[in-house]
Amino acid sequence: MRLLKVSKNYSSRCASKSASNSASKIVPVLMLLPACILLIVLVILPLLMLVVASLSNFNARSLFTGEFEFVGIQQYLALFADKGFYYSLGITIAFAAFLVITSVLIGMWVAQTMFKQSAVVRVIMSIVLVAAWAMPNVAAALVFKWMFQPGYGVVGWLLTQLKIFGNIRNLSWTSNTNLAFCCIGLIIVWQAVPYIAITLYAAQKQIAPEYAEAAAVDGASKTRIYWQITVPILAPQLTAITILSCIWDFNVFNQIWLLTQGGPRESTATVGVFTYKKAFINFSIGQGSAISVVTTLILFFATVYYIRRLLKNGDEL
Repeated sequence: MRLLKVSKNYSSRCASKSASNSASKIVPVLMLLPACILLIVLVILPLLMLVVASLSNFNARSLFTGEFEFVGIQQYLALFADKGFYYSLGITIAFAAFLVITSVLIGMWVAQTMFKQSAVVRVIMSIVLVAAWAMPNVAAALVFKWMFQPGYGVVGWLLTQLKIFGNIRNLSWTSNTNLAFCCIGLIIVWQAVPYIAITLYAAQKQIAPEYAEAAAVDGASKTRIYWQITVPILAPQLTAITILSCIWDFNVFNQIWLLTQGGPRESTATVGVFTYKKAFINFSIGQGSAISVVTTLILFFATVYYIRRLLKNGDEL
């Protein structure tokens, strides 16, 4: 009887332990399940639908009838034969590179400036930066469009009063390709710098001051301390910021569309504008989907390549 009782107790303990192990395995899965469902619904399914649309002749009629035909890779062949696509891709890459470099460098300078200021000045700078960052890019683009309006725009009036370029109050900024890109770039950089500056400032505050103090004792200048000690320590944050900036600036659309709509003569039509016109003005949704798939793959492989190079060089993310 005693042996039977011990056997029952042992069996119950094993069953309890097995149930506990099963529960401990199920709980993490259940906790991740809502996020996985959202990821599937908001990311995976739209991507699959995009790929399907890129392999079809989906157009405006298909939106109402739901009828379309699969055409294989015909949309991609037509895309790669379109000179307009290569032009838009080229100016997108060049413009995005300029925006990323400019935004990151100015953001680094602003973060370093904040680091040197008193607490009161830092609070004021933070409020100003957050206000600029929080402003919707559509609203920001419309404000800048008004500022650059010929005749009554504040920028033309101010430069005319300063007598820097003569009387340019009636200058049409968006009628010239170079000036149009300057206006667009100013809006994008103006809204990108706050995020970069605040992120780098927060990361720089976590660096132990002993590094800079030891370098200063050895006679290093403040500039050398920043570039040879601070910047290497901030490498993970700079990497993340650079990757995100590349993705954001490559896909920029609102500012360009609201300011120039790709003009003059399609000279500012980046990939985002080119895609929009193909899909929603020409109503060639299949062609627009093909462009989106290609640009997504370009960004994906470029990001993977950049991260792998960093890991190969021994840098931490």
